[in-house]
Amino acid sequence: MPDDKATAFGTSFAELYDHYLVPMLFEPYARIVAERAAALRPRTVLETAAGTGIAARVLSKSLPAASITATDLNQPMIDHARTKSELENVTWQQADAMKLPFADASFDLLVCQFGVMFFPDKPGAFREARRVLRPEGNSLFVVWDDWKQMPTSPLAIAADVVAALLGRDPGTLLNPPYHDEVSIRSDLGAAGFQHISVDRISEPARAASARDAAIATVHGSLIRTAIEITAPERLGEATDAVERAMRARLGDGEIDGATSALIVLAN
Repeated sequence: MPDDKATAFGTSFAELYDHYLVPMLFEPYARIVAERAAALRPRTVLETAAGTGIAARVLSKSLPAASITATDLNQPMIDHARTKSELENVTWQQADAMKLPFADASFDLLVCQFGVMFFPDKPGAFREARRVLRPEGNSLFVVWDDWKQMPTSPLAIAADVVAALLGRDPGTLLNPPYHDEVSIRSDLGAAGFQHISVDRISEPARAASARDAAIATVHGSLIRTAIEITAPERLGEATDAVERAMRARLGDGEIDGATSALIVLAN
């Protein structure tokens, strides 16, 4: 993640992200990741780009006998994740997915939920994953599909609105694109993975109200970083504009949108 975006994920940002954005966008996929991980029966699991720990928390319940090491580049995220709950089988550690501080062949499974898109060198990150995995080990990760194909995603709606306010391309307010299956397979193959499966799935993205969805997307995502860097005085204006757009697109009352993602298993 670029330095300006990584810096924005400080303690208060981590709290907003965890309270608002995680339940709406990330928790549904964490359950799927945990189900697929459990089917692999790993004894040792490494999670990279763990954020505030939603996947680790769900994995802990699905794999009670496994030892899980949850890592993130950003220490405030790890600190926040550690305070959320005490998980006996989870160890939290700051670590760079591009240069993992673990010995070769240390883990049965490596999990990464919505982090791979930000890795500056995808094949390099996959080589590190292959290095720390045992020969029969698996890499299981999730990346967002094309945001342009998610018209009811609250985050995509917010990006369109805020981009218009700031005079920017909406794509610059979202994660870097990494949803081309051919590229993913090529990068994994270059890192030594031989058996690769890719599934596209869709999950709901719900919020209690248009206001909650606006706060989640504007205050708890990378969109807030862009606003604070270029026009911090417009944060409230942006939140109000996104709320209106949510209501116009998805109606009053509970927000019921959808997102789609690619789930990749490689060994």
